[in-house]
Amino acid sequence: MVTLLDTLKDTRPRHPEKQHRPDQPVLKKPDWIRVRASTSAVFTETKNIVKENNLVTVCEEAGCPNIGECWSKKHATMMIMGDTCTRACAFCNVRTGKPDALDPDEPENVAKAVAKLALKHVVITSVDRDDLDDGGAQHIADTILAIRATSPETTIEVLTPDFLRKNGALEIVVKAKPDVFNHNIETVPGHYLTVRPGARYYHSIRLLERVKELDPTMFTKSGLMVGFGETRNEVLQLMDDLRSAGVDFLTIGQYLQPTKKHHKIDRFITPDEFKSFETAAYSKGFLLVSSSPLTRSSYHADEDFARLRLAREKQIAVN
Repeated sequence: MVTLLDTLKDTRPRHPEKQHRPDQPVLKKPDWIRVRASTSAVFTETKNIVKENNLVTVCEEAGCPNIGECWSKKHATMMIMGDTCTRACAFCNVRTGKPDALDPDEPENVAKAVAKLALKHVVITSVDRDDLDDGGAQHIADTILAIRATSPETTIEVLTPDFLRKNGALEIVVKAKPDVFNHNIETVPGHYLTVRPGARYYHSIRLLERVKELDPTMFTKSGLMVGFGETRNEVLQLMDDLRSAGVDFLTIGQYLQPTKKHHKIDRFITPDEFKSFETAAYSKGFLLVSSSPLTRSSYHADEDFARLRLAREKQIAVN
């Protein structure tokens, strides 16, 4: 899948399912949310490598606020299986619609980019592909194997769709043995109908639990956005649900509204509140917690993976 879009696609709205919705006010960001754009030479080099290998990144497609910092360190999260998602989540800025066919060369192109960037740790995410019989599971597995072949020392983290109603898909990905299996829970169950209508909360919890059943040694990870209007008790209950599923690593970040047509922000959570969530999550037994306004699933993923392994080693030593 190439990053450059054809003329026909450019004439279509990025989110056709949201066009009929009334505009929602976009709140002014507080000082602790503001970030600066990067103009560094390394940022430009990373951008060129992405373009030369015809890759899509979630950093660009989702409008991540950390792109300047991450790309200046040659950290880019590859988004495979195209730039068009079959879901219509109310929070997401990734294009929605009917996707193109899978690019059979994409796994090799991703592997080449990982090698050129000399990544020690890579995060591979994807759009939802409900149009595919396996939800794209084999394509994800092929990408993992291609990276292993060219960069055997690189650790691999996958951020997968939920494979809803795709029997056997999860098993295909786990069999390819990524080092970290990440699937984001996104929000508390009470907000699923409005925030994540195409997904099912308890299916996502069960998906993460099933990974541990298939491979107890595999690290599991999940991410949550706050600022939709959830209560503290709802967040704490979500933490308990994830721990019941054996999840090792939790990320919590501020929801940022991409456009007036997206779900509105209820409020900006303060840094002190994020610190409080971190303390609570550690008390519940997570091996690692990243909780801050600008935290995203793949933010500082390489450093966090090293910390995650160390935390497990310490846990094993104590037990």
